[in-house]
Amino acid sequence: MRKIFTILVVFLMLVSCQELNRTPKPDNLIAEDKMVEVLTELSLLHGARSYNKTLLEEKGINPYPYLTKKYGIDSTQLAQSNEYYAQNYKQYEGIYESVKENLELLMAEYDSIREMEEKIKDSLRENSESNTLDTLNRRELRRDTTGPLRVDRGFSMPVSRGRDQQ
Repeated sequence: MRKIFTILVVFLMLVSCQELNRTPKPDNLIAEDKMVEVLTELSLLHGARSYNKTLLEEKGINPYPYLTKKYGIDSTQLAQSNEYYAQNYKQYEGIYESVKENLELLMAEYDSIREMEEKIKDSLRENSESNTLDTLNRRELRRDTTGPLRVDRGFSMPVSRGRDQQ
């Protein structure tokens, strides 16, 4: 019985082992650092497209030709490089960790810019409100409605001559 079990296990191991056909390294492989930049940009473009696809279409913006032109690559080269790196798991994981770090840095930068813009808007709003209140207070101080009308001698008005005074 033990002999049959051992033969069965060895047979199953031989049958289950197969040769893996790995993709050969392409001649036009995109370098890792450039691949990180391309995948970062691709992630941003996918985000923009999923956020407001109609706006991109209205403006006539097609993200993929922009990406290929910017990095001087074509879609076949991108697909082949992506497939090659995907089969090399450790290398691909490192690439995607770098992409994640880039996106996090961009998000932090965006958040700080947005925070600054909000502070500027708040300060402008506060200045606008205080200037409005100051202007209203100055008008109220100048206006004295309790007594008779007085002419302010410090304020000169141009006098026009009528036809009969000429």
